[in-house]
Amino acid sequence: MKNLIKKLFNIFGLSLSKLNTASVPSYQTVQTLKAHNINIVFDVGANRGQFASELRMYGYTGKIISFEPLPQAYEKMNKRAKSDVSWVLHPRCAVGDKIGEIEINVSANSVSSSILPMLSSHVSAAPQSKYTHKELVPLVTLDSVYGLYCKPEDSVFLKVDTQGYECAVLDGANLLLNQCKGVLLELSLVPLYEGQKLWEELINRLTVTKHFLYAVQPGFTDQLTGQTLQIDGLFLSLIHISEPTRQEAIS
Repeated sequence: MKNLIKKLFNIFGLSLSKLNTASVPSYQTVQTLKAHNINIVFDVGANRGQFASELRMYGYTGKIISFEPLPQAYEKMNKRAKSDVSWVLHPRCAVGDKIGEIEINVSANSVSSSILPMLSSHVSAAPQSKYTHKELVPLVTLDSVYGLYCKPEDSVFLKVDTQGYECAVLDGANLLLNQCKGVLLELSLVPLYEGQKLWEELINRLTVTKHFLYAVQPGFTDQLTGQTLQIDGLFLSLIHISEPTRQEAIS
């Protein structure tokens, strides 16, 4: 029976394998959240709620606070979150290092939308990501709003997927980062957006708040050339994590 099921999967170009942290990034993230008793996830750059939905799929039951600036994506996420009392949508906004308003470039595929101008390296690897128009959206910092959702005793995790604008998000989250047990951050290996910080600078930025690189997850790859353009870095705090893991990281 098992072989028959595998053959059926193969007919449709699918494979059947045991769920594990090495092959399924969202499952790896959830296992990390569980291992470190994290009860609040800040989901910045939530788009249509894909990340939050995957956390739920793999067993995370804590609170999720999602941030998204684009109206259509926000509305789709709102429909997903309606039946989930522990999934809270912050009023529609972008997140950065100051409070006010800012223009965001909207891409044809929605997920590649960014406050920063897109470079040709991104467009050539994913033509469907080309910008179509701009929208003016509210802008907040995480430090200005995180107190609405968590208490000092909460175990916090921050996920940032803002297409090159990650450093600005971190610069507006110094207080929150002090409480964060973990951070999941998109890391670009090559420039894809004008003015963005690349992987080395972002790793160094998190070193300041004593977060070390705990795991690397696959991201954006150029399907024509095979080059990896982005990865996701999962960071844990040297201050808040358990002693055995701290010793491993230090050594």
